[in-house]
Amino acid sequence: MSHAPNPGRLRHFVTAFAALLDSKPPEVQILRDGGALLRQLIAVDDWLPDAYALPQPERYQQYLLHADSAERFSIVSFVWGPGQATPIHDHTVWGLIGMLRGAETSQAYRYTQDGRLQASGAAVKLTPGAVELLSPGLGDIHKVHNTLADSVSVSIHVYGANIGAVQRSVFAEDGSHKTFISGYSNTHLPNIWDRSKELKQP
Repeated sequence: MSHAPNPGRLRHFVTAFAALLDSKPPEVQILRDGGALLRQLIAVDDWLPDAYALPQPERYQQYLLHADSAERFSIVSFVWGPGQATPIHDHTVWGLIGMLRGAETSQAYRYTQDGRLQASGAAVKLTPGAVELLSPGLGDIHKVHNTLADSVSVSIHVYGANIGAVQRSVFAEDGSHKTFISGYSNTHLPNIWDRSKELKQP
């Protein structure tokens, strides 16, 4: 299915989120108010360019949509091929995950007293319109997979840093871990700032 991009939606989200951070609010307010902004963005699916929703057979894709000039936040589209999954990993910064298409399942993990990792609580299934909050203070170690075995899923993530440049960790269930820096799957950003076509419309 082809989606005609409406760049104004993403542009409005970027400017509104930057304005939220300008007042230097506490994290709880960022998650609350930023989550509300993300729900508005994903409520209508007409703005994500096709190039940033393409799956690849070898692994899930993380496409950068916008990075704040001061690296206070970044926005990415995660594109999941059928059945694709992450390893157990952390983020080290706050995050918001909004489901745009399809479905994904997130399972939180916590350390046990003997230093191992085990699943914590029930897995959370996200369907279009749903938003999940992440915070290192609340525990941000989880594993995510595309709930759909035969379809592509797309989620929109907002993180409290330039997430592709953050040193993070992947974990084994025995508690061992190794560091990684994810980078991004794309080398070009969508141009959401060119208003010329919109301004020419009668």
